[in-house]
Amino acid sequence: MKPYERYRTRRLLLALTAAGGLLLTACSGGADSGEGSNAADRDTSGLPAPARGQGTSEQEDRREEPDHLSTFALDVDTASYDYARRTLADGRLPDPSTVRPEEFVNSFRQDYERPDGDGFSVTVDGARTDDEDWSLVRVGLATRGTERTGERPPAALTFVIDVSGSMAEPGRLDLAQESLSVMTDRLRDDDSVAIVTFSDEAETVLPMTRLDGNRDEVHDVISELGTRDSTNLGAGVETGYETAVEGLREGATNRVVLVSDALANTGDTDADTILERISGERREHGITLFGVGVGSDYGDALMERLADKGDGHTVYVADEDEARKVFCEELPRNIDLTARDAKAQVAFDPETVEEFRLVGYDNRRVADEDFRDDRVDGGEVGPGHTVTALYAVRVRPGAEGHLATATARWLDPDTRDPHEETGDLESDDLDDSVHSANRSFQVTATAAYFADALRHDEPLLPGAPKLGELAEHADELADHREDGETRRLAEAIATATRLKRTD
Repeated sequence: MKPYERYRTRRLLLALTAAGGLLLTACSGGADSGEGSNAADRDTSGLPAPARGQGTSEQEDRREEPDHLSTFALDVDTASYDYARRTLADGRLPDPSTVRPEEFVNSFRQDYERPDGDGFSVTVDGARTDDEDWSLVRVGLATRGTERTGERPPAALTFVIDVSGSMAEPGRLDLAQESLSVMTDRLRDDDSVAIVTFSDEAETVLPMTRLDGNRDEVHDVISELGTRDSTNLGAGVETGYETAVEGLREGATNRVVLVSDALANTGDTDADTILERISGERREHGITLFGVGVGSDYGDALMERLADKGDGHTVYVADEDEARKVFCEELPRNIDLTARDAKAQVAFDPETVEEFRLVGYDNRRVADEDFRDDRVDGGEVGPGHTVTALYAVRVRPGAEGHLATATARWLDPDTRDPHEETGDLESDDLDDSVHSANRSFQVTATAAYFADALRHDEPLLPGAPKLGELAEHADELADHREDGETRRLAEAIATATRLKRTD
């Protein structure tokens, strides 16, 4: 019997045992139970989280899952990478606490096969590293393309604009005004816009207004924005959600867009407290938060926490080109959701995998037993997105056969019905070397190695080259790919190499 067939057989046997009412025990699960653990000490059932109701008792349904699972909410944030690039361009190494590897990895769109409808396709691939028995395994998820943008629902966007004194710095409020003005001309006539400003207090300067016939009014409000006093971000978010609810449009995508340097210094400055004050609007009306960070000094932790817990995501913009891309391309694309509360779970086969570690996603871990609990928040994802998770995986010496099964689960954005899609990886599918893998995989590995080097003095990822060697490889990769994203990555690594030498 092949290893993968044994894996499936174990699933069936365990399900039959549960149906017979036997008490099952398992090793500790937890938010990411595979982190740094040894598969030899794990439950060897090889079973992903069971479907709800599969057990014969509430006790069985709530039991902890075996230690070969890794579960996380999907994340399409990219702010950490873009802020690191801005910091490096200013001649400084980024604070390690602001470096989130998954946001480095997800800053590069991949060529995964895309599904025809809503939801995800699942691609799993991998390559061996220079460290004996260690490989990098990539789980790639993709939503449908953006060709159907004409079919999207109308948008009701409430912009919450920081007009505190710190936003007077060039590249902050002026950048937001220019971008909002261009975006106003590109949105559809049936879209609506509201604008809230905040400094020491918050004010709705434009209630929800249909763009058809009213674009000049919106432009006038944008052009009159000016900076004032301190930063009461909590008041801004609360007033923004109140304005969004007042202008709520049924059948539309209702979203709050926060534009700020997130340097809160007045009123509520704690993300959880701010979110608690708007929890009713978020849960009852499904209004999501899109955070846009600006400024050389930037409250990364606050903005990231607000977006993660506000069922949204964050980006960071440093210049006019990036701002136009975010407001004129990414934001309109994110108006249309293809999946709500999306999660992923990877089940590693303990017969072939000795150890594994998820790279990043520290703030997105989900308890394994909550994978199919649709009351537990996941990520909201729109069309044209790819989501990548990278694992460091230690394969048992000489082991062959099935390595892992990755499952994506999400709710239909309209009906809230759950759906799943899976992908598998066999040992024969591993490329012989990270350096000879396909170029999109090499970009993923390079971005992860770069984040690892910025976070730690000594690399933690297996097969990590020295930073100078990584810079040379990134430069060669950029020459081969001939795309601006990879070239900017290579330049950032080269800058970090120089700064590390003089640090």
